Amino acid sequence: MSASMATNDLQTSGMLSREQLLYLFNRFFVLTSLPEVKKRIADAVKKDKQEAVAVTTEIQEEILLEMGVDPRFGIGCLGKVNMIYENDQDLMIRFYGFVAKEEMACDEAELESDEFAEKMRFQHKLQVEQLEMLKHMRKFHKEDQSAILEMLRQQMEIANFENSAAILNPELIQEIIRRKISSSGKTS
Repeated sequence: MSASMATNDLQTSGMLSREQLLYLFNRFFVLTSLPEVKKRIADAVKKDKQEAVAVTTEIQEEILLEMGVDPRFGIGCLGKVNMIYENDQDLMIRFYGFVAKEEMACDEAELESDEFAEKMRFQHKLQVEQLEMLKHMRKFHKEDQSAILEMLRQQMEIANFENSAAILNPELIQEIIRRKISSSGKTS
């Protein structure tokens, strides 16, 4: 079979299905966890002076080819996932996990081992703080939780989505609730 015939058999239209996306995300996670693939990315960065993201994109393209999807088309579909599947909470969580895994693979290749370890410690600390914030938020009514999340979104936008902006301390949460209560009391 010639290469041009094989290219004609690849998916080039529509949108990747939920199942295709989940396969891509899972396969990418497995591959980028393998020592030989980590070495491939690191070698490309350190020896060949390539961008790590170019190598992770190449890996995604290889997976898409395995799936029978034209790589350019498949990569284009990834840019539409958050619009097409915005109401599929499970898929969106997995999509953001996929994006985070790519970022981690790039960081591991680009940073020195001690810098990467420090970044991982920071990420872990941030996740623990976010979990504590979410546990604290559960004590409030749904409307109050929505107000808290809206304030968090605004804070993250102002901080240009810096990780440290992804946390609201309990005192700030209480202040948001107090303001919400006082403003709703004025409109009654």
